[in-house]
Amino acid sequence: MALRVNIAGLGTVGASLLQLLEGGQREGLAVSGISARSRSRDRGVDLSPYAWSDDPVSLAQADDAEVFVELIGGEDGVAKAAIETALRSGKHVVTANKALIAKHGLALAQLAEEMGVALRFEAAVAGGVPVVSGLRTGLSGSKILRLQGVLNGTCNFILAAMEGGASYADALAEAQRLGFAEADPSFDVGGIDAAQKLAILAAHAFGAMPPLTAIDPRGIDQVTPGDLSAARELGLRMKLVAAVSRTDDGLAARVAPALVPITSALDIGGGSENIVVVDAEPLGRVAFSGPGAGGGPTASAVLSDLTAISRGALGPAFGHPASSIDAAPKVAPDASPVPHFIRVLVEDRPGVLAGLTDILGRAEISIETIRQGPASQGEPGVELVLTTHASSTETHERAAAEIGKLEAVLAKPSVYPILSKD
Repeated sequence: MALRVNIAGLGTVGASLLQLLEGGQREGLAVSGISARSRSRDRGVDLSPYAWSDDPVSLAQADDAEVFVELIGGEDGVAKAAIETALRSGKHVVTANKALIAKHGLALAQLAEEMGVALRFEAAVAGGVPVVSGLRTGLSGSKILRLQGVLNGTCNFILAAMEGGASYADALAEAQRLGFAEADPSFDVGGIDAAQKLAILAAHAFGAMPPLTAIDPRGIDQVTPGDLSAARELGLRMKLVAAVSRTDDGLAARVAPALVPITSALDIGGGSENIVVVDAEPLGRVAFSGPGAGGGPTASAVLSDLTAISRGALGPAFGHPASSIDAAPKVAPDASPVPHFIRVLVEDRPGVLAGLTDILGRAEISIETIRQGPASQGEPGVELVLTTHASSTETHERAAAEIGKLEAVLAKPSVYPILSKD
């Protein structure tokens, strides 16, 4: 007998999911009912075979299905109410809602366990990349030490456009025109989207789910085309990198722009592709990569969860019992010593370099390379570009703040960690 499914939310992902199911790509699944804001909107798929509901919460508890799929979005409101109703009604739940899972995932997982049903959310992180199930099952026999990834396609697109010479404002406008960025892009470009995904992955990897306030994400809005151009000359490329690792007394977590060698696994393309690199014992290093957004890839991830449920995969949502997951772990900024890139716009006169190197020396930061050249178009003065030997980002940022106070410095210095290609 087919597993009956009700779907709330028929945007890009919901319509793509219906097309996959309508196309017979998965036997053993049958859509019973659907719900969305507008019944008349053309979604490129025939809705007539399915029962329509104007109320997602009512659909969530309808007796004509065993699984409720939430594709509405939003961390609270009707999406949360519908999921809670479905779980309390004994329905399995599949969602792509990363914001909701990052905020309420542990409570919902606890409810699912109490009701003896599944809560699954493969599509909430990295779209079509099977990293959630990989952590839940494939890596369950290894001790995960560190996880880092590129998890936001909007930032990928903007940084690639800026590397080609576009300003941040122009790159963002183009991303919005093409549908890669929302009208309010702050969740993406501010690093919040990546931080939500990182919190979900941390719960799987470490049995601890850091609150977003503890991660303190940094976005890409301060990155300049000049930074990217100077980095490219050094064989480096900018990415918004999300990273979390195990420490002696908790976790170290960071979401911020970082430079990666062009030979690094993290140097993925400038579109929607995502990658997650996991270091574990005794396995070593493994990477998950693929399309991280879009209707087809995300719907494919939803379909994989439905298939897993139809095959009886009803284990804990995060791979661990919800009661065993630390909801308030101690989280510190990642203090790992790594090389850094420093770019400073200065007046072209004697003595400037000496003042800069004096500050770095007092901070016990060792310079590896230094180059002076013309600033990028529209920027004042000349640029000094330095790379350093390994030290913490905090140490570099304190030194950069002091450098910024020098009379000859014309703009706030840029400081980015350089992540190893290994």
